[in-house]
Amino acid sequence: MKKYFSLQIKLSSRKFREIGIHPILAIILLISALIALSIYIFKKTEFAPYIIVLLTLSFTTKLAEIKRNEFLKTIFKSNQHIKIRIIENLILAFPFLIILLFYHSFLAVGLLLIISIGFAIQNIKTDYHFTIPTPYFKKPFEFTAGFRKTFYLIPLAYILTVISISVDNFNLGIFSLLLIFVIYFSYYFKPEEEYFVWTFNSNTKSFLFYKIKTALLHSSYFVVPILLTLSYFYFSEIWNILLFLIIGYSFLIFFIVAKYSTYPDEIGVVQGIILALSIFFPPILLVIIPMLFSQSQKRLNYLLQ
Repeated sequence: MKKYFSLQIKLSSRKFREIGIHPILAIILLISALIALSIYIFKKTEFAPYIIVLLTLSFTTKLAEIKRNEFLKTIFKSNQHIKIRIIENLILAFPFLIILLFYHSFLAVGLLLIISIGFAIQNIKTDYHFTIPTPYFKKPFEFTAGFRKTFYLIPLAYILTVISISVDNFNLGIFSLLLIFVIYFSYYFKPEEEYFVWTFNSNTKSFLFYKIKTALLHSSYFVVPILLTLSYFYFSEIWNILLFLIIGYSFLIFFIVAKYSTYPDEIGVVQGIILALSIFFPPILLVIIPMLFSQSQKRLNYLLQ
């Protein structure tokens, strides 16, 4: 396991050097940005603990990707694989746990620990071979494939919605709404094969608009029921609910254009930094999304005309 983590450190350092930043400087900048972001969030909103948990979840979701875990299982024994995944998730969660403890958000600490460990053990059993039905058609493959990997998280979001109403905790209800969006964000981490882009008989602009329209439509399948439920029981908070709905859809669009702005490569460190800045100040998405949209067009020109 020591060799594995040593290799991960070297790979991360190489990625930072590729974009012209010394690894130590990158760590200092990331820690500083995280501290500044946390201070800002806790000063501006009572939803801060849930936003921190969601931010952590966005990172641990990527580590829970099935192909990655299947590869690790071919190298390590089952018990070693579990230990590695738990350690990875706890390392990612550690700075967020410190922040939550500093602000005495103990409920969020417990929730974050459960999520971190849960995402570490979710893909341990791989002997089952059956097709999970989805509410999506074949064309939006991101949703069809993504749903089958994360279907167990959607009921969790709905359970949290019910709990939020039963205990009269509006913040928890908003967390459940954002959790659905975070699940959808994870569908756009991995780029598809070039062939599947090439098969679209359209130009780059039409292709990207199609992807965005499809994502907004199909993400609404599980978003709208929670939206309507919260709106009914917390009608006085309707404007806050709509605001978070708009933020959720905006970040979904961000992930789509971020994915294709680096295509055929995966979303990289630069996009991760942009994401952190966007969470820190969501209105910046009004500038970031058009920029990434333009970059996506350039990256897709060789496949779409």
